[in-house]
Amino acid sequence: MTANSPAAAAAFAAPPVDQRRAVVALIALSVSAFTFVTAENLPGGLLTLIAPDLGRSTSEVGLLVTAYAAVVVLASLPLSRLTRRFPRRWVLAATTAVCTVGTLWSAVAAGYVDLMAARMVTALGQALFWSVVTPAAASLFAPAVRGKMIARLAIGNSLAPLLGVPLGTWVGQQAGWRTAFLVFSVVSLLACLAMAIAMPDVDAEQSGTATGTHPSMRRFVVLMVVTVLLVTGGFMMITFVTQFLLETAGFPDRYLSALLLGQGAAGLAGTLLIGQVLDKRPWQTVLVALGLLTGALVLLWSLGHVPAVALAGLALFGLAFSAIPPALSFLSMQVAPGATESATAISSSVFNIGIGGGAALGALVVATVGIDTVPLVGAFFVLAALVVVAVDVRIAARRTAMPHADVPGITPRRP
Repeated sequence: MTANSPAAAAAFAAPPVDQRRAVVALIALSVSAFTFVTAENLPGGLLTLIAPDLGRSTSEVGLLVTAYAAVVVLASLPLSRLTRRFPRRWVLAATTAVCTVGTLWSAVAAGYVDLMAARMVTALGQALFWSVVTPAAASLFAPAVRGKMIARLAIGNSLAPLLGVPLGTWVGQQAGWRTAFLVFSVVSLLACLAMAIAMPDVDAEQSGTATGTHPSMRRFVVLMVVTVLLVTGGFMMITFVTQFLLETAGFPDRYLSALLLGQGAAGLAGTLLIGQVLDKRPWQTVLVALGLLTGALVLLWSLGHVPAVALAGLALFGLAFSAIPPALSFLSMQVAPGATESATAISSSVFNIGIGGGAALGALVVATVGIDTVPLVGAFFVLAALVVVAVDVRIAARRTAMPHADVPGITPRRP
C-alpha cells in the first residue's frame, strides 16, 4: 500500500476511536494542563500573601516556583520510562490525582517546609503528565488532524496565565492564599474523574504514536536547540514584563491587570490560529511564529517607551509565543528518534531549563544594564532559534530535491 493510495488516504483521515468520547477526553486533558500550569505559577501571584503568613521573605517564596521547575527537569524522563508499560489513560488520571493531592496539601500546609514538600509532589505529577499527554492526546484522533488537536490541548496552557493565575490571585486576596489552592484542587479532581471515565484505551503502536513517524536524531536535536533558545529569550521578557510596563512604557499600576489580560488573550488567539495550519506546514509555521516573536521583541526594545506601541508589541509577543510550543510538541512527535514519550519528556525538561535560564539571565540584564535592554537580549536568542530552523528547513529541502532521497521529518504528501 503506497502513501498516495486511496487506502492510505482513508487510514490517514480515519478516527481511531469514537470522536465524541475523544473530544470529552481532550477537554479533560486540557483542563488538567490548565491546572498544572496554574499550580506551577500560582505562588508568584500569591507571593505577598504567602510570605508574611509563613514568616518568610518573598525571595524564599519565589523558590517554590524555581524548585518546582527543577523537579520537572530532573524527573520527566525517568518517570516516563518507569511507567511506559502502563495504560496511558490510567497514568494520566494518576498524574492528575497527584495534582489534586498536591494542591490540597498546599492548602493545608503547616509551614514553609511542608508547603515546599507539597510543591515537590505536585511537580512529580506534572513531570510525568507532560511526558505522556501529547502522544496520548494525538492517539485519540486521525493522523490528518493531530496537529490541530495538539493545539487545542494547548488551550489549557494558554488559559492558565490568562485566567488561572489571575483567578487564583483574586481568590487569595478575598479568602486567603490557602483557599486559592483548595479551589484548584477541586478543579483538578473533576478533570481526573472525567479523564478516568471518558478517555478511551488506545494502543500506541496501533495508533502510530508510540514512535516518531519520521524519526531523525538530527532534527530532534534541532528542535531541542530551538526550544532552549526560544524559551530563554521569551521568558526573559515574560519574567520582567510587569517591570517593563511600569518603568519603560510608563503605564500606571491600575492598568497592569488589563494589560496582562490582553497579552493572555492574544496568546489564546495564537494557540487557536496555529491549529488551522499546523498539520500542513509545521516547520514553516514555526519559522513565521519565530519571526513575529523576534519582531515583537525588537519593537518593544526600540519603541517600548511609547505606551501604544508597547501595547501592540505585547499583544504580538503573546500571539507569537503561545503559537510555538504546540508546534514544537507536534514536530517532536514526528521526528522522535525513539519512543515519542521519551522525546516529549526530554522536550519538557529542556523547556523548563529555558524557563529557569530566561528568568536568571533576565535578572542579570536588569541588574547590570537595565530593564529597557531585556527585550533586545531576548530578541537575540529568539533570532538565533529562527536561524537554526531556517538552516534546517533549507537542508531538508535540498535533501528532498535529491533523487531517491529519504528525508526524515518531512511529512509525505497526501492525496
